[in-house]
Amino acid sequence: MVNRERMVSEFVKLVQIDSLSLQERHMADTLKSILGQMGLDVYEDGAAKNIGGNAGNLICTIKGTKNVPAVLFLAHMDTVTPGKGKKAVVDGNIIRTDGTTVLGGDDVAGIVCILEALRVIKENNIEHGDIQVVFTVAEECGLLGAKNLDYSKIYAKYGFVMDNGGPIGTVAVDAPSQNQIDVVITGKAAHAGVEPEKGISAIQIAASAISGMKLGRIDEETTANIGVINGGQATNIICDKVVIKGEARSRNEQKLREQTEHMKKCFLDAAKQYGGAVDFKYEMVYPSFKVDESDDIISVARKAADDIGIELKLEATGGGSDTNIISGKGIKAVDVSVGMNKVHSVEEQICIDDMVKAAEFIISIIKNMK
Repeated sequence: MVNRERMVSEFVKLVQIDSLSLQERHMADTLKSILGQMGLDVYEDGAAKNIGGNAGNLICTIKGTKNVPAVLFLAHMDTVTPGKGKKAVVDGNIIRTDGTTVLGGDDVAGIVCILEALRVIKENNIEHGDIQVVFTVAEECGLLGAKNLDYSKIYAKYGFVMDNGGPIGTVAVDAPSQNQIDVVITGKAAHAGVEPEKGISAIQIAASAISGMKLGRIDEETTANIGVINGGQATNIICDKVVIKGEARSRNEQKLREQTEHMKKCFLDAAKQYGGAVDFKYEMVYPSFKVDESDDIISVARKAADDIGIELKLEATGGGSDTNIISGKGIKAVDVSVGMNKVHSVEEQICIDDMVKAAEFIISIIKNMK
């Protein structure tokens, strides 16, 4: 039922649209047109105004022909950099980047799988309950689209976010919370050659703090990273200010709190040792989510996988996605693989067979909603 050639053609067309975060206008207009050609109404919410972008989230509801719970399928429209001037190369069963940009399969693959499933449902008059489709903006820069989605339009009980890697049938059911950490270290400027004793080096404070900090893989549930450090003006000036950005993640809220406090203490202790000051702030970027193996959504996914001959593989992940946000809004949701590979790199690629199977999985999920 799935039209492989149609999927490939649409994928190549869509990935070549420039659609960086907060610049998704062309992609949104293209998807509006495609859905309109299917005879579907599309609502664009007001997220653009809230996040400083040029397009909002797209919401489309397809009324059902049978009385079962509504189901949501979601993918995001934006891509990371380098993402301008993308050229997809079809090489047998693989679609890859030309090596100068990302491919954009994250998450055009999810979009194309959803669109193909909708076409197959319509072309074959397959009975279904209400289907809601959401294409979000600004996922890659902090899940901003999902955070600003017009949830008054969403009533689906279950959500399948088509934005994961791994073999088809891989479903992320356990994902962490993330704290974004912002630190400003203040020292005292002085001439580095004439009177360095009168200065307090913010760089030295930062180095001391970070050198004593637990970073990287803390345990199977917890990670931490210092990702950005900015400071200093010249080699002959004792640096009086350093700005640092980092993060901590954990699937265990207690461990997340402990790791964040540990990082704070390292900065404060180092500042005290050298006589400087620290402004340490953190904000939860997204909450964790966990779906139990006995939940109804997993029963649906397992039966759907069995029907098309794939293995359902439940996994925990260290990444965040729109799934975290919609789960926090009361929608029972999981993150589903569309086969994307080497994402966020110029080596990104995707297997056509995987996309076809992911579209079949969506159709099977729709058929198995009870």
